[in-house]
Amino acid sequence: MSLRPPDFEFVRDLVWRESAIVLGNEKDYLVKARLTSLARVQGFGSLERFMYEVRNSPSSDLRFRVVEAMTTNETSFFRDSVPFDVLREHLLPKLIQERQAERRLRIWSAGCSSGQELYSVAMLIDRHFPELGNWEVELLGTDISAEMIKRAKQATYTPLEIARGLGDDYRKYLVAAGRGFQIADTIRRRPRFLQLNLVEDWPDMGVFDVILLRNVLIYFDVAHKAAVLSKTQQRLRPGGYLFLGGTETTLNLHCGFQRVLADSANCYQLREAT
Repeated sequence: MSLRPPDFEFVRDLVWRESAIVLGNEKDYLVKARLTSLARVQGFGSLERFMYEVRNSPSSDLRFRVVEAMTTNETSFFRDSVPFDVLREHLLPKLIQERQAERRLRIWSAGCSSGQELYSVAMLIDRHFPELGNWEVELLGTDISAEMIKRAKQATYTPLEIARGLGDDYRKYLVAAGRGFQIADTIRRRPRFLQLNLVEDWPDMGVFDVILLRNVLIYFDVAHKAAVLSKTQQRLRPGGYLFLGGTETTLNLHCGFQRVLADSANCYQLREAT
């Protein structure tokens, strides 16, 4: 199957309009590969015929499937372990002390993909912070992809996905499920997962003590990065923490955050008013 240059341009514009994800010319092979797979799943004999339907069909569902296919869903359990070490050793103990009066903690994984990041947090809390057992701990995961949200709710993973990042200390939270594993009910029932496009309007979700916005901004252009950070500022509780990916920054994008020197984790708090 071949992808004509006009079809690549159409897909690139569609994906940018709907998700703010920037597909450079170097992504043409990736776009072709993912569209070819999607065309076959949708029952089309050729990529050219599939793209004709995408461009001319009045249904928005097919176009959304194209956008969804272009989103990157790379994730793993305890990915880039430093942020989880910082949470365990420094930030969660500090938040527990500061929130003693209300006994409530809210954590949001934005761009949660298939759920491993949020389940990692849930397992970390269960193993290391039993004192939170009688707290109200809310774990929220959101992603633009309906398919990823479905997978996150199912919490079923292949042996390869389990092997990527889940150490022996956490294997007790797994149960066998077919050829793979499912997160045990004690952990699986804790998070809540919702579909959310970060570049569109956000619902009223309240404020969070920890927001994990890791490896999401790298796919946006400058204007959308700034817009997402501006909305994130409104959702981060004073004294709370924002985690970005290792190559991401708020520098020259938003002045409302200040870097927190917590080991090498890319962690921020709201900047104090001056």
